[in-house]
Amino acid sequence: MSENRGAEGQLHESPWDAASGAFRAWRAGDATAVDDLVTTMSPVLWHVVRAYGHDRQTTEDVVAATWLGFVRLHQTIEDPKAVASWLITSARRGAADHARKARRATPVQDEALAARLPDEESAEAIAVLDDESARLWRAVASVDERCRKLLRVVAFMERPDYRSLSQELDMPVGSIGPTRARCLAKVRTALTEGDTHE
Repeated sequence: MSENRGAEGQLHESPWDAASGAFRAWRAGDATAVDDLVTTMSPVLWHVVRAYGHDRQTTEDVVAATWLGFVRLHQTIEDPKAVASWLITSARRGAADHARKARRATPVQDEALAARLPDEESAEAIAVLDDESARLWRAVASVDERCRKLLRVVAFMERPDYRSLSQELDMPVGSIGPTRARCLAKVRTALTEGDTHE
């Protein structure tokens, strides 16, 4: 990096050269030179961290952590020309690390979570339904064969054909309704007795 000319032909030192010069002066014993380094590089670090989508507070925290790391580890920077790169890399790593942690820790509202989950019954609801089905079919199995046939036809057909049902079960059409009611009463009794025995 080098100097460049502004609109009025004035020479401007690049931020990289200004950072390098301030760092070199600070190492040589000029305590105020670190202020020049901070003034030169903080806007750059700010933009680097904001590029990760962090809000103002988080950006300030990451930039402050970058400067703290610089104070602790500045002896590891051998070439003063590398100070800007060192700071930018440190800020980039801090921003990425913070973004990773924030993604893991972001709470999700139940409504947002429910919208992403498949529309399925809960395990508890499925267990209750399975238990009710098992109890019902045990009760159906406890009644006679004629009732079981009638109830199966009635249960699985929306509008059963009573005439063919009459022939299949060898039963007058007029007695299908009352027989069905008696069979349902037997199943209900078996369910109730099953509940009292459990």
